[in-house]
Amino acid sequence: MTDEELEALLGYEWRSRLTAAWLIGVDRRERFRARIGDLLLASEVCYSGSAYCFTLARFGTHADAEILTAYLNRYLPRTDLHYDQPAALGALLRIDAHLGTHHAERFTEPGGLWDEWVKGVGRLGYPSHIPAEQRRWADLQCEFANGWRRL
Repeated sequence: MTDEELEALLGYEWRSRLTAAWLIGVDRRERFRARIGDLLLASEVCYSGSAYCFTLARFGTHADAEILTAYLNRYLPRTDLHYDQPAALGALLRIDAHLGTHHAERFTEPGGLWDEWVKGVGRLGYPSHIPAEQRRWADLQCEFANGWRRL
């Protein structure tokens, strides 16, 4: 797909945005970083945010960690919302592991924003989210994409 076609898909509803984000992530088209970051932070439509997090995990740079950190800073305090916080934390943990950084530590410290968010959404009926499981899920998605790239 061309960049123009991907950009067009990013302008429609959640299904097209999810598809575009996955294609961008698989192909590691880092020129879309700012656009993906803007879409993630805006959280305008449901379901596509997890694909934005996948894409940022695939890029795996300090700039991507900053976007994910900004997202978590904005949405973890909102214990009334269950958006893409688990996917964002998983992607950030993956990036931290690969870069040797510690961006996620301040969110996952005992009694920190992650614990408070999990308690809050638990009251809304959502299941508990364990950081290591979120990281494992981000790793599985990225390894799956690596397999596509080898084909």
